[in-house]
Amino acid sequence: MTEKPIPPRPGRGASAARLAEILRVDHAGELGAVHIYRGQRAVLGVARGKGRIAGQLAHMEAQEAEHLARFDKLLTQHRVRPTALTPLWRLAGFALGAGTALLGEKAAHACTEAVETVIEGHYAGQIAELAEQDPELAAELSKFRDEELEHRDLAVDEGAREAPGYGLLSAVIGAGCRAAIKISEKV
Repeated sequence: MTEKPIPPRPGRGASAARLAEILRVDHAGELGAVHIYRGQRAVLGVARGKGRIAGQLAHMEAQEAEHLARFDKLLTQHRVRPTALTPLWRLAGFALGAGTALLGEKAAHACTEAVETVIEGHYAGQIAELAEQDPELAAELSKFRDEELEHRDLAVDEGAREAPGYGLLSAVIGAGCRAAIKISEKV
């Protein structure tokens, strides 16, 4: 499900305010993703016989860390403050990652699928919104979105939809992500 682009706001400073929202929420999302994978690795990375998934999680975490580093630079460059909820998103991300990993590999993959599905739609809306006014940023977001889609597709291939309680787990995580997006844009 792709988000619809937000129409431009009228008035002086409106485009700068919208860019601040975009950068703030994307920074928060990448921060949360890094901590989700850290939580999953804290559980599955030390479990016997889980080397394959631990490697997958480390790879995905490294990509999310690259995205986060880029948003750190963009926040500084554009003088945008990160969300005030950064400490909460760190904790919530780690808890979500560790909690789903404790439920098993398939639940961890279901978490990844749910999160990355929401993020793909979120990025798609931003890419459409920024395509004309900031094509360079739109291109960066496109690259990040493609990597998020790779994570989602890997999770599906690894059995995300076979997780116990998949429908409920996916719905709750997706709703949480959508709420975090709305909150992080503003707070």
